[in-house]
Amino acid sequence: MKDQTLILGIETSCDETAAAVVANGGFVLSNIIYSQIDIHRGFGGVVPEIAARNHVGKIDHVVQMALDEANVVLDDISAIAVTHGPGLVGALLVGVNFAKGLAFGADLSLIAVNHLEGHIASAYLENAGFAPPFVAMIVSGGHSHLVHVRDYGDYTVIGRTQDDAAGEAFDKVARTLNLPYPGGVEIDKLAKQGNPAAIPFPRAKLGDCLNFSFSGLKSAVINYLNTAKMKGEQVNDADIAASFQEAVVDVLTKNAMEACKATGCNRLAVVGGVACNSRLREALMDACGENGIKLHIPKPVLCTDNAAMIAAAGYYHYTVKNFADMALNGSPSLQLGEGICT
Repeated sequence: MKDQTLILGIETSCDETAAAVVANGGFVLSNIIYSQIDIHRGFGGVVPEIAARNHVGKIDHVVQMALDEANVVLDDISAIAVTHGPGLVGALLVGVNFAKGLAFGADLSLIAVNHLEGHIASAYLENAGFAPPFVAMIVSGGHSHLVHVRDYGDYTVIGRTQDDAAGEAFDKVARTLNLPYPGGVEIDKLAKQGNPAAIPFPRAKLGDCLNFSFSGLKSAVINYLNTAKMKGEQVNDADIAASFQEAVVDVLTKNAMEACKATGCNRLAVVGGVACNSRLREALMDACGENGIKLHIPKPVLCTDNAAMIAAAGYYHYTVKNFADMALNGSPSLQLGEGICT
């Protein structure tokens, strides 16, 4: 193990308690995820206080499982990387404080990782041939970003959501259709039974900007349902799901293609939980094929919140000795790069 750089990653930004060991920034030795979905399903979404308390009860066990599965001990680890933002403040503090205590006790370097940077780094895992420069589209429950990745650690945000993130819109529309949480998976399944051209839901285009807006689309779905109810008309939930999903996918795909063109990149990484959506994957494969762009979407377990991506990002901080000190704190509104469009 001494000839490898082993990073222990810790992720607690929302409702997954996760720990992983990654070798040399790309080889996953372990990736343990404790999900709280069943706990929060009854509330229709994540309850921050409950999430934080569950992190406290699970983090020690999850970290030990990651070490055991990787067949290593703390003495083998080169550094500890932890998500310090953005995310839920209580959840972040559990991971940050645990990582600080572990690093101090084991005399290991501590690395602070931006959660969005972690998602970008998921593109490097188990795909040694994928490297900067490229465009990354981060699509999740909390974020919809287009990022020009010039080099490892060198990011420029060229587009972001102005209101709801794509995953947030999926969850809100799913609740409106009385589908279980998490809504994105349920919308994807229901949409397969519907007609994506049945309802002409709007696609927001913000001028020449690559930013996103999904709030109007969400409102259009709600208004459609309310109007049908007032008129006593029957609605086809599958058609609504398919038409809504198609509107989201259409905007994401078009903006991704425009981002590649604007930056001159012929490589696109799509990361984050919404990257698991089957229709989005299909549309992006078609669009990238037509435009000569190499598409990489990590496997689903690496798209959702996980610690392997945090360890991978931490490796590149480790190579340039970019370490944090014991004053590290959670930063729930942490930003990645500077936007060119406001």
